Amino acid sequence: MALLASVAAVDARTWALPRIREPVLRDLELVVDLGDRIGSARWWRGLATLGLLVAGTVSVGLSVPRLPAGSGEVLTGPLLEERRALRIGALADGSPHGRVVAPGPAAVRLSEIPERPRIELVARVGAGGSLEAALRRAGVGREDLDAILSLAAGAGAPRALPAGTELALVLGRRETRSVPRPVESLAFRAAFDLRLAFTRGEGGLAVERIPIAVDSTPVRIQGEVGRSLHVALRAAGVPAAVIADYVRQLGHVVDIQREVRGRDRFDLIVAHRQAETGEREWGHLLYAGLVDGPRSVALMRFGPKGEFYRENGESARRGLIRTPVEGARLSSNFGMRFHPILGYSRMHQGIDFAAPTGAPVLASAGGKVVAAGWAGGYGNLVAVQHGRNMVTRYAHLSRIHVKVGDSVSQGQRIGAVGSTGLSTGPHLHYEVWVDGKPVNPAQARYLSGNQLEGAELQRFRAELARIRQIARPLS
Repeated sequence: MALLASVAAVDARTWALPRIREPVLRDLELVVDLGDRIGSARWWRGLATLGLLVAGTVSVGLSVPRLPAGSGEVLTGPLLEERRALRIGALADGSPHGRVVAPGPAAVRLSEIPERPRIELVARVGAGGSLEAALRRAGVGREDLDAILSLAAGAGAPRALPAGTELALVLGRRETRSVPRPVESLAFRAAFDLRLAFTRGEGGLAVERIPIAVDSTPVRIQGEVGRSLHVALRAAGVPAAVIADYVRQLGHVVDIQREVRGRDRFDLIVAHRQAETGEREWGHLLYAGLVDGPRSVALMRFGPKGEFYRENGESARRGLIRTPVEGARLSSNFGMRFHPILGYSRMHQGIDFAAPTGAPVLASAGGKVVAAGWAGGYGNLVAVQHGRNMVTRYAHLSRIHVKVGDSVSQGQRIGAVGSTGLSTGPHLHYEVWVDGKPVNPAQARYLSGNQLEGAELQRFRAELARIRQIARPLS
């Protein structure tokens, strides 16, 4: 038995298949980079593998049977049209989709495609505001066009309409294609308080005036200044043009940069119209007020020139504009200071207002331009003579809008903020000279403007009381 067991063991070792070691399978690389180690055994093995794959693909492709071709019949007539209707193709190439029904014996081919009996459309006035151009673009003929323009002028419509005005137009049936379609009806807003409607009757076109009710009561806007007067006014719904006028007029009597505080309250009355259809139309500033604690400022527009006056009848222009640049903040005061460029202390003969480049610079009072150009360390400079003993100077400008000899009015734009000359950033350097000596612009006084007296002063006060009473809050 032991001998038989030994023979069986030897026979099992002799006929057993060799086992492939696990590291051999793990190290076998099936995908070979043919760009690496060209000419090596590994490279030749990869090339052989690629060749076998290509050969196998070609052999399989050649064994696939070909698809049978069509019958080769030639399609003509209705059968061809039917096949074309059922094919798949791009609509842009003229390919129809769906089954096309061939015409029957009762179908009669028309000599031309029939037109729509009437066309309803909305035309819009272009940038030039021309009613004639808008109607011509819409296809209105010369005869109807002349009639419409004549009727519109007789009804009080202005020659130019606001850009974007809508024209509701209906064109009727025409006899032949060689003539324009007649106007059946036309309607548009000719003015803020007027709408015109044109209709065609037996005698031709006629116009009807349709008045639009308008509330012309001025509106009063009040609120707290908060962190920024401009931001507070915009948040209250005041238009930008009115804000600029309010700040400019208030600047004649108040130093907005230093005297206006967060708890102060602004008070404006503005001309305003609101149509019954909901549209608004803002007018100019009528009243500018500011409540600064126990002190209050009230200015109202009065007279043919639209000048603002205080409650006592004194002109608001009776003095210099305290801040002659829009959207600025005080950055440097009058007096001795350390010069940031020269590196030593010296007299600062004016005050600086930090503002973005290009911000408008205004004349602080009416006068005559005596200098306009380059002035060394001042950069671009404008100097304005006021009366016989006062001169104001505006330095570091990026642009100059006046020339020597020009007469300027208070609040007129004379230049733009810049950083020319000895400057570390965009700002306005503003100086006031009296009798040839620099003075503190915050303390300078300049008497000018009108003073209402007598019956004119009484009319002014009556109008001020009336406008305060009738003004309504902005809704």
